Amino acid sequence: MAATPPGPRKRKLDYNVDQSTYDDFAKACSRKGMAPQVILEQAMRKFAQTGQI
Repeated sequence: MAATPPGPRKRKLDYNVDQSTYDDFAKACSRKGMAPQVILEQAMRKFAQTGQI
């Protein structure tokens, strides 16, 4: 029986953001058809690779 590799582990982030800023971000994500967590994951990945957002 073959072993399967483990899936990616998820981590919960707690952060404080101004309500109007978050609302604008969520609206922009929904207009583009993307989930906010996907945008944040991509931004964090890019920052880890290049040091820039």
